[in-house]
Amino acid sequence: MFRHSASVICTIASLCMLLLSSCTQSSAPPVTVPTATATPAVPVSPTSTAPVDRTPVVTVTPAVPQRYTAHVVLSGGARPDDLVFDRQGRLLFSDFYNGTVSRVNSDGTVTRILNGLAGPEGLVVLADGTLIIAEQHPNRILSLAPGAHLPVVLRNLPGTPSTARCKDGVDGIAFDATTQTLIVPDSPTGKVYRMSLDGKTLTLLASGIVRPVGAAVDAQGTIYVADECGAAIWSITPAGKTTRIDGFGMPDDVAFDQHGNILVIDLQPSIHALVRMNLATGKREILASRGFIEPQGLVIDSHDDIFVSDDYANIIVEYKPV
Repeated sequence: MFRHSASVICTIASLCMLLLSSCTQSSAPPVTVPTATATPAVPVSPTSTAPVDRTPVVTVTPAVPQRYTAHVVLSGGARPDDLVFDRQGRLLFSDFYNGTVSRVNSDGTVTRILNGLAGPEGLVVLADGTLIIAEQHPNRILSLAPGAHLPVVLRNLPGTPSTARCKDGVDGIAFDATTQTLIVPDSPTGKVYRMSLDGKTLTLLASGIVRPVGAAVDAQGTIYVADECGAAIWSITPAGKTTRIDGFGMPDDVAFDQHGNILVIDLQPSIHALVRMNLATGKREILASRGFIEPQGLVIDSHDDIFVSDDYANIIVEYKPV
C-alpha cells in the first residue's frame, strides 16, 4: 500500500461511532455493527486467490446479495493488513507495522505464526499448506513450509524500493490455479510477473502500471491488478492482452465473488469503500464505507461472507449477507 496519514483524521469520528460498542479484546465474541446495503455507483466502462478450502469458484449466478450485516471479528492488539484463508478455513492476516503473520481462531483468539518480518504484506496459501509471504521492505517473496518456524527466501524481486511516493516494495500477491504459479506485482517498477512456486522462474506479464499492488485471478486465468497510484484496475488475459478499467481512487486489493463480480478496496480518503463491480455490465455498487480509516485486506468465502481489514482502525470486519 501507499501509506499515508491524512485519512486517519478524516474518518476517526465515524470510526468511533462504528466501534463505540465493539472495543473489546480479540478474544471477545463478535460484535454486530450496522447493516451495510449495496449502494449503486456510477458505472465506468473499461478502457485466485490461493487454493484454500473457502476460495469460491468464479461463476455467474443470479443470487447476488444486496444487504449485509457487519460483525467485528478482530478488534485491537494488532494492525491487520492482507488476508487469506488457511487450509482449515481460518483467517490469516499480515501485520506490516509489527512484522508478524497471525491466525484468527474460531473462538476469536489470535495465534502468532511468524515474527520479525520486514513489512509483511500479501499472503497466499498453497494446496499443501505452504504459506507464501510478500515482504515489502526488502522487496522479496518468502515461503513458510507446513510445520516450519522460519521462512526461506523464494525470490528477490527486480525492483528497488524507496521512500519516494508510490515506490514502496511488493504488496499483494495472488495464486493462479490455471497455471499453478504465483502472480507477483513488482510495485517499484510498475511490472507484473508470473513466478514459479519454487521461485526459480520469473516471467514478465505486463509493465507500465504506476504502482501495481493487490491481484486476483479468475477461473479462466485472467489476472486483475489494482493500480494504487494509477486510479485503475488492470486486467491481463492469458494471451497477454491488457485492459485498463478507470474510475477508481486508490484501489489497494481485489477479490472475486461467485456471481461474476470483482470486489475492490479503495483506500482514497474521500472514498474509503468496499466496491463491487460487475465485470460484464460495468455496474458498480458501494457495499460498505462507514467507519473506515484505512481499509486494506480483502477476502471472500463461498458463502459470500466478505472480510475487510483496516490497519489503522485495528479491526477485521465480516460482512454477512442477509
